[in-house]
Amino acid sequence: MRGTEISRSGRRRRREGFGKQILVLATILAFAPSYLVARFQEKPAWNLFSRDKDIELGKQYSAEVRKQLPLLTESDPITKYVQSLGHELVAVAPEHYPFSFRVVNQKEINAFALPGGPIYINLGTIQAADNEAQLVGVMAHEMGHVLMRHSTAAASKELAARFPLAILGGLMGQGPGSQLIQTGIGFGVGSYFLKNSRHAESQADLVGTDLMYDAGYDPHQMAAFFEKLEKEDKTGNSAVAQFFSDHPNPENRAEAVSREVATLTPKTYRPAAPEFATIKREAASLKPLTAKQIAALESKTNETMGQPASGEVMPNGSFKTLSHSAFQMVYPANWEIFGDESSAVTIAPRAGMTANAVAYGAIVNGFQPEPKGGAPTLDDATHQFLDSIRQSNPDLRVISQDEDIRLNGLPAKSVNLTGDSPIQGPGGHPLLERDRLITFLRNDGTLFYVIFVSPDRDARQLAPTFDKMQSSLRVY
Repeated sequence: MRGTEISRSGRRRRREGFGKQILVLATILAFAPSYLVARFQEKPAWNLFSRDKDIELGKQYSAEVRKQLPLLTESDPITKYVQSLGHELVAVAPEHYPFSFRVVNQKEINAFALPGGPIYINLGTIQAADNEAQLVGVMAHEMGHVLMRHSTAAASKELAARFPLAILGGLMGQGPGSQLIQTGIGFGVGSYFLKNSRHAESQADLVGTDLMYDAGYDPHQMAAFFEKLEKEDKTGNSAVAQFFSDHPNPENRAEAVSREVATLTPKTYRPAAPEFATIKREAASLKPLTAKQIAALESKTNETMGQPASGEVMPNGSFKTLSHSAFQMVYPANWEIFGDESSAVTIAPRAGMTANAVAYGAIVNGFQPEPKGGAPTLDDATHQFLDSIRQSNPDLRVISQDEDIRLNGLPAKSVNLTGDSPIQGPGGHPLLERDRLITFLRNDGTLFYVIFVSPDRDARQLAPTFDKMQSSLRVY
């Protein structure tokens, strides 16, 4: 065909030119700084908030964190050490954010990131790390959440589900503080929007892998630390329960990190740093506060504005067992049972109930689905129940896809919902409520369900208790 033939000399010139391009590229890669090698292919999800508003929100809520959590001082050697590690990671970050790093004097192993850059590492995390790279891995992972803008992306999804575009346009034209007060969404300590999905965890792992690699740290140590925590969690170590509540463990975490590292140029990682051993000894000498102690201090110092104090509603750490005619489940020893052995049951602290609603606790009952051409399936019965409760609670919204779980070794469903809490917040606006619905189809066709209820601000702190209640549940 005309126009497709190339002379031998033309082909030879092309091969020679292409070979020179490869040689030039190889030379560039051989002498390029390591931060040009990592790819950072992960991209943030759709987001209503601008990058600048992320930063604004981070500054706003970091001021709240300083009031609510016991932070080590800026001059503390542990704080200075963590900040020095953070500077190493920030130097290779693919995008500039005003990252900051503070240490929370808390025993539980955890870390969290606010939008726009503020990162907080619990002292218990430093005490648990076996080496510097493991600690850096936690910090790089949290930086991944900031760079991927996970918290404001989750808030954007929530806003889009609740408001028409016309209203959203007006809200987004205001300052972050006022718009969030109107919607009930916030990023304070314990916020639902600081709790990540498994997809977000995987994304933060990959970004963290590249950050560690570019800074000269072995990324495999990040996966090794998370695997260590997973083993501790299985032994019932309460110090790690909150970590996996906020950072649900994605499948094949170590394999995913290894696959990402395999795409990068092999390199020699930093040797063990002697300074870590010194800081670890310093951390071991301290006696950090527990989450329960911090909550007790907060309840004494903060005005409640008509809301129950944390000490009145939060579990005390001890559990009792409820043996009902239809089920068995453990519950916090300082909560009460409302109902009897043959009726619907509410398990809640007395201060967490209003005249006609539950603000904190669990509601256990059954629902009889309508047959539709045969015996109802679990999926159909669950959606019938959701339609039913939304008729009486029009503000209630499903915020996640049905998740298939196991209960008594049999199929069950888990659904996350949100609505207005019966508790009023600043300005008389209702607080945002977070509900977790668990459904199970009994042999008689009845849908057994449990709804775990709490205000959004306390959802993170109550999650380990609700997890324990759910895992103990046995349906007869």
